[in-house]
Amino acid sequence: MDRAVIKIQNVGISYETRYGDVLAVKDVSFDIHRGETVGVVGESGCGKSTLAYGMVNYLGRNGKISKGDIIFQGQSLVGRSAEELRQLRGNQISMVYQDPMTSLNPVLRIGEQMSEVLTVHRDIEETEARRRCADMLAKVNMPDPVKVLERYPHQISGGQQQRVVIAMAMLNNPALLIMDEPTTALDVTVEATALDLVNQLRRDFDTAILLISHNMGVIARVSDRVGVMYAGELVEMAAVEEIFANPRHPYTQGLIRCLPKLGRSKQGSVLYPIRGRVPSPANLPPGCLYEPRCDYARDACRQERPELRYLNKDHTTRCFFSEEINPAEWTPPPDLAPIVDEAEDADEVVDTILTATHLQTYYRHPSSSLLSIIGLGKKEYVKAVDDISFDVVKGKTLGVVGESGCGKSTLIKTIIGLEAKTGGDAEFMGFDIGNKVKKRDLNLIRELQMVFQNPDSTMNPTYTVGKQIERPLRRFKIVPKDQIRGEVVRLLQAVKLDEYYYDRLPRQLSGGEKQRIGIARALAGRPDLVLCDEPVSALDVSVQAAVVNLLLEIQKNFGTTMMFIAHDLSVVRFISDYIAVMYLGQIAEIGAAEAIYQPPYHPYTEALLSAVPIPDPTAEQKRIRLEGNVPSPLNPPSGCRFHTRCPRRELLPDGGQICEMEIPPWRDAGNGHRIFCHVPLEELEKIEPVIHAPVSTEEA
Repeated sequence: MDRAVIKIQNVGISYETRYGDVLAVKDVSFDIHRGETVGVVGESGCGKSTLAYGMVNYLGRNGKISKGDIIFQGQSLVGRSAEELRQLRGNQISMVYQDPMTSLNPVLRIGEQMSEVLTVHRDIEETEARRRCADMLAKVNMPDPVKVLERYPHQISGGQQQRVVIAMAMLNNPALLIMDEPTTALDVTVEATALDLVNQLRRDFDTAILLISHNMGVIARVSDRVGVMYAGELVEMAAVEEIFANPRHPYTQGLIRCLPKLGRSKQGSVLYPIRGRVPSPANLPPGCLYEPRCDYARDACRQERPELRYLNKDHTTRCFFSEEINPAEWTPPPDLAPIVDEAEDADEVVDTILTATHLQTYYRHPSSSLLSIIGLGKKEYVKAVDDISFDVVKGKTLGVVGESGCGKSTLIKTIIGLEAKTGGDAEFMGFDIGNKVKKRDLNLIRELQMVFQNPDSTMNPTYTVGKQIERPLRRFKIVPKDQIRGEVVRLLQAVKLDEYYYDRLPRQLSGGEKQRIGIARALAGRPDLVLCDEPVSALDVSVQAAVVNLLLEIQKNFGTTMMFIAHDLSVVRFISDYIAVMYLGQIAEIGAAEAIYQPPYHPYTEALLSAVPIPDPTAEQKRIRLEGNVPSPLNPPSGCRFHTRCPRRELLPDGGQICEMEIPPWRDAGNGHRIFCHVPLEELEKIEPVIHAPVSTEEA
C-alpha cells in the first residue's frame, strides 16, 4: 500500500521577470508519507519557501510551476483552478507561517477566526465549532482555552499566537501540514513546546509534515528524513541520523561545520563558515552550482552539472565524488585558526571595566482607571530590571540569556543610555552611566558602542556604507579629516570586507554584510565596551559562524570587552567567558561559561538547556518543559519569582512553600559561580546533566 500523501516529481518553479523566466526551483523530487516529518534545510535563497508555496500555489502572479508534477493523494495539483485549490487548502492541506500574525486577523477574536475554518469548510454549526476549537487549543497545551477564544491576537503572547495558528491548521485534520520556519521568532522554551507539539500531532493525527527551517537543531529534533537544498536544487536527502552522522555532500558537511556545539568554547576551537554566498537564480555557474564554494571542487565539477543519484536505497546526493569525500579528513583553510587565549596568571589582577550594583530600571505603566487619570490612583511600574548586580571583566565577554521579557534588552539599553536607571548604580571605567545618553560626555559615548539585532533598522538606506562608517569618525574626531577614508577602509578590512564596499548602498548588501557594517561602525570610535543585542539571531548558520568568528578575532586583536545577548545557548556558550541567566528582571545564575553548562544548575538554567535544540539526533537530552508563561513584570510573584514555574520545588522539605514567601539566598558554588535559589547547593549538585551527547573522535 502506497502511504505517500504527496509526491513531488521533478518540479521546477520559475518567476517571470523583465529579463525572462528565472528558475528558482529546479528538478526537485521527494515523497512525504503519513505520519512522517520531512525537514528541508538550507541557507536563505536556496528555494525552501518557494518550494513550499509552490505546493499550494501561493507563488504570486509572476510565479508558476514550469515543469514536473505534484501528486496529492493520487491527484495532480498542477493546473487546478483557484477554487479547487482553496477547498483543498481549507480541508486537507494546512500551512503554518513564520510570523503567526500573518495568519491572524488583528480585529477579530480568536474564536471567530478559528470557528470560521469549521463553519465554512465543514458546514458545522457555530456552537459545535466553538467546542471543537476549545478542544483543539487544549491539545496544543493552551492554558484556559475557553477564555483564549474570547481574546484578540494582541492579547496573547507570541508563543500562544503560534499555538493558535497550529491549532487552526489542525482543525480539519489535514493530510498534509506545511510549516515554514514556525519557531524562528520563538523563545527557546516556547520553541521546545512547539516542536513537542509537532511530534504529538504527527502521532495523534497520522499527518504528513513538511518542516522548513535554517536551524539544524530544529531539523534534528523532529524530522524523520532531511532534504538539503542549495540554489534551488535538492543536493542530499537521507534519514536524519544518516545526514548528521554521515553527510556525503560538501554543502551538508559545510552547514554542520558552521554549528557551535553546546559543549564547545572559543578557547582552542573555531567555527568554519562556508565561503561565498548562494548564487542568484539568474546568474548560476555552468557546472555544479556549489562548485565556487566547494573545498573538493575539480575540473569535472566546473564543466558538468551532477544529477541527484542514490548512494544506497535511502540516501541520495548530487555530487560526483560523494563516495570519496570524508568529513573526518577535511582540513580547515589556513586563515581559520582556533582562537587561543594566553594562559592567565593566577596572581594576575582582574580589571573590571563595568560594575552594576542593585541596578533597577522601571517603566511607568499607564492606567486607564479614573483615579489614575486625575492623578489620585496608585502608580504602577513595569520592573524590567530589578535589583541586579554583576561585573564585566576587561577584555572578556559576558553573555546574557533568558526568555523574552526577562529584561535582557532593557539592561543593555540602560547601560548604553537609551533608558535611564531607576535605582542602584552602574559604573563604567569609574564613571556613572545611570543617565540617558544625551546627558553623557562625548568621550564616554565613544567608549560604549552597540551592535543591534537588525542592521536594517540602524542603517540609512540613502547613505553609502563609507558615509555611515565615517560619521562616528568625524563625530568623535578619531583621525584627521584627510585620513578618514583610509580609516574606513581599514575598518572594512577588519570585518573581512573589501574597499569597494565603501561606495555601496545598504540595499546592495546581504544580511551578513550589513551586520558586518554594523560591527565596523561600532568599532569606529575604538570603544572599550561593545554591547551586542542578538547580533546573529536572524542570520543563516554560515553567516552566523562568520560573524561570531569576526567578533572573537576583533576581541583578540583589539582587547575589546563585550556583552552579548542571544537566545541561542550554543552561540552564547561558544562566544562568552562568563554568563548571566536572567529571569523576570533578575539574575538567576551567574558564573564562568563552563560552570553554567554543567550541574549544579539553577532550575531555570536547567530548563533552558533542556529546551535548546541540539543539531545531533543521537544526543540524549533530559525533557523539562516549563508550565505557563513568564509572569508579568508589572506584578511579579512574591518570594522567588520563578516559583510559579519551577520543576524543582519538591526538593525542599516544605514542598517549596518557602519559595512563595521569601526571596532566595545566593548559593556560592565557587570560582564566582552563584545561584539564586532556595534549593541547597548539595541538592542541586545531585541533579543529572541535562545533555548526554556522544563524543566523536574528532572532538575528543
